[in-house]
Amino acid sequence: MEGSLSHGRADTGPVTVLTPNSAKRFILDNTALMAPPHVPEILLHLADEAHDLWLRTEDELAAIGLPPPFWAFAWAGGQGLARYLLDHPATIRGKRVLDFASGSGLVAIAAAKAGAAEVTAADIDPFCATAIALNLEANQVKAEFLAADCVGSDAGWDVVLAGDVFYDKPFADRLMPWFTALKARGAEILIGDPGRSYLPGTGLEPLGVYEVPVTRALEDAEVKRTTVWRLA
Repeated sequence: MEGSLSHGRADTGPVTVLTPNSAKRFILDNTALMAPPHVPEILLHLADEAHDLWLRTEDELAAIGLPPPFWAFAWAGGQGLARYLLDHPATIRGKRVLDFASGSGLVAIAAAKAGAAEVTAADIDPFCATAIALNLEANQVKAEFLAADCVGSDAGWDVVLAGDVFYDKPFADRLMPWFTALKARGAEILIGDPGRSYLPGTGLEPLGVYEVPVTRALEDAEVKRTTVWRLA
């Protein structure tokens, strides 16, 4: 029997079974189609002031089977990285690209728009498959979705893109050996980061710096200074 997700209203009881249809209903009910402020060329289904998705308690989110909805926001690192790709399309034109920890798919969409030959958006959040599919459709571009923890793997990507991934030390400690191995065999690693706590202090070359408008409720700021880095 197909489950459905609560839409966050008092008169609906939560059902925790996640299906593609229920995920789509939940996303459409709790987001609006809008352009991130730093990347107006792209439309995403995002939570805004009218959709207090992030502000709900963890218990409420858990009750509807929803991990923290990273896919519902255009984070500063992703916006900066997407901006860089659109402004410097030669970086990825004609190349095979992985957007790691894709979230909303913002960076993957920017890569597709900038002319990448093949784009894979990877994320372990089950909602991302549906959120990214909706966002790809809104932007009339294509990408494959990979529902896997691909740290340590290598499918021959020419460029690996990573926005806002250095927020957690154990995760960061897993990423750098993988990124280093990919770099050693010839891949380019591009990172968008607004000063997250566990960004490595060495081995990165800055490519661009942006002042990115963000959601104060999430970032405790209205603008985050965001750098796009290349693994040196």
